[in-house]
Amino acid sequence: MQVGIDSFAAFHDNAKEIVSSSERLRRLIEQIEYADHIGLDVFGVGEHHRQGFLDAAPAVILAAAATQTKQIRLTSAVTVLSAADPVRVFQEFATLDLLSHGRAEMVVGRGSFIEAFPLFGLRLDDYDALFSEKLELLLNISKNEHVYWSGKYRPALTGQGIYPRPLQKPLPIWIGVGGTPESFVRAGMLGLPLMVAIIGGETRSFKPLIDLYREAGKRAGHSSPQLKVGIHSLGYIAESTKEAVDDFFPGYAHTMNEIGKERGWPPITSRDFEVQRGPNGALLVGNPEEVTEKIIRHSKSLGGSISRITFMMNPASLPHEKLMQATELIGSRVAPVLHKIE
Repeated sequence: MQVGIDSFAAFHDNAKEIVSSSERLRRLIEQIEYADHIGLDVFGVGEHHRQGFLDAAPAVILAAAATQTKQIRLTSAVTVLSAADPVRVFQEFATLDLLSHGRAEMVVGRGSFIEAFPLFGLRLDDYDALFSEKLELLLNISKNEHVYWSGKYRPALTGQGIYPRPLQKPLPIWIGVGGTPESFVRAGMLGLPLMVAIIGGETRSFKPLIDLYREAGKRAGHSSPQLKVGIHSLGYIAESTKEAVDDFFPGYAHTMNEIGKERGWPPITSRDFEVQRGPNGALLVGNPEEVTEKIIRHSKSLGGSISRITFMMNPASLPHEKLMQATELIGSRVAPVLHKIE
């Protein structure tokens, strides 16, 4: 199993320290560089177009990291493809692939926020249709240097060459999904690896959806090795469970409650948090051994099918030194165990 970290380059709410946006990005590159040094497999950077985030251009951040790293794979988490031009997305990640000597990937999805749609002059009513059409074009570009394609939301391509071409053939493209069955089926039919965002509830409840993905893929003639499944989870590791809980909960509750105000969610309580942190809950918060055992249990509950797990620590608004300590623990005490799992 591959192990990694995802970041949304979110601001840290730390009243004791005022940090500029430039310094925040410098610290993110430092974290990616350390994740590479400690032996993690992958680092992902998200994409948001709202206040409080610095990841509006993830390929630029990852390109900066590419010059400071040697082994770690660098991916989006996710690219909001519905609001992007697939030609430019491909060019950006092909360039990243060349800069990183073949370590680039992208996870494409529709995103969990909607600011990108009005920002780029798109209609939210076209949410699904935009993604389907743009994914089709992106996959066409990935397969073909000269592209012949026409659709509803973008001018046709009539044989133009799309450059540069990546070092990897093909450039890995994952589908990022939440909980919509149609999204799992589509990824399976296309034979694309699947990255499942599980940020709440019980992880084992996603097994029927992952089964749908695998069944659709097999019906479409794709081999089992093609049908990889990764999990993106909220999580944080400290030397002790108490330290992890004390560090993570206050910022996590604040962030989730702010999002909840927008979406009509009830406030997060400490009891809710403990349920989510419990044996079947989605949160990966605790000491290294506790979290490692939980990941293994989650993988078994999903049919033993997990090939990648990534930790998302940003919602807790943790200071940089805490993020670096957690990165060290994930790399030194979690990843070595999970790497042994086929």
